[in-house]
Amino acid sequence: MSHSTVLAAIEAAASRMDAAGLAFGHGTTNAFDEAAWLVLWRLGLPLDGLDEVATQPVDAALAAAVDALITERIATRRPAAYLTGEAWLQGVPFFVDERVIVPRSLIAEPLADGTLDSWLSDRTRRVLDLCTGNGSLAVLAAMAWPEVQVDATDLSADALAVAASNVQRHGLQDRITLRQGHGLAAARGPYDLILCNPPYVNRASMTALPPEYQAEPAIALDGNTEGGHDGMDFIRRLIKGVAKVMSDDAVLVLEVGNERAHFEAAFKRLPAIWLPTSAGDDQVLLLTKDQLL
Repeated sequence: MSHSTVLAAIEAAASRMDAAGLAFGHGTTNAFDEAAWLVLWRLGLPLDGLDEVATQPVDAALAAAVDALITERIATRRPAAYLTGEAWLQGVPFFVDERVIVPRSLIAEPLADGTLDSWLSDRTRRVLDLCTGNGSLAVLAAMAWPEVQVDATDLSADALAVAASNVQRHGLQDRITLRQGHGLAAARGPYDLILCNPPYVNRASMTALPPEYQAEPAIALDGNTEGGHDGMDFIRRLIKGVAKVMSDDAVLVLEVGNERAHFEAAFKRLPAIWLPTSAGDDQVLLLTKDQLL
């Protein structure tokens, strides 16, 4: 079927995706935005320029290519970023594929908007991005603070291969070092700032994940790999050992997503500072070295 204009193609794609009951959350939150991303990408148009091209005609061959892409999104339930090979965080493009979760860490917000700057000092030199995945937080940190060196660690060699391509893409090979290891095993402290978006999804939520999230590596989501149920297995080990790799003024910035209740139940005596994000004030927390000790 042919769609006469770019906007018509997007609206048709959105209604197909809505009717199919897809889950969003990998860069977009609704069918229209996701349809715009996929249609503009397939047509080779700038993703941020819909207004300029909305009335542009779409010929039958391109319309067929768009329809095929939307059919694939619906049939496979793969996140759009896996279909296009690209995702954005704070407007910065990153390469992604099935070896990593689609970057969406809310830590990117306080990092990019200056919120974290008040916790740092002119002595801030070394940053750790723990569980770096595709390397996006490490890249954003290196961009935000030109004087820092960043270690980016992950258990997954596959993830680090993707991260390496993103470090190279942004020309940051001299400032970001990739290291493989479980938890803090690959850390080479002391660090002045530690960013961590770990696996934290609780067991009940893991079993209820939509197919789009099941398409991602479970190792990056499942917070129950040591037999727990509350999603806090990785975080328990982190909280116990992280002070050892922190400088005196260091802070840990940790994402726990929808698991604040489980976090607070697991760490009753930790006076966490919750940072505001677009998803609310209970998803990302900050801990000083003193609090951790």
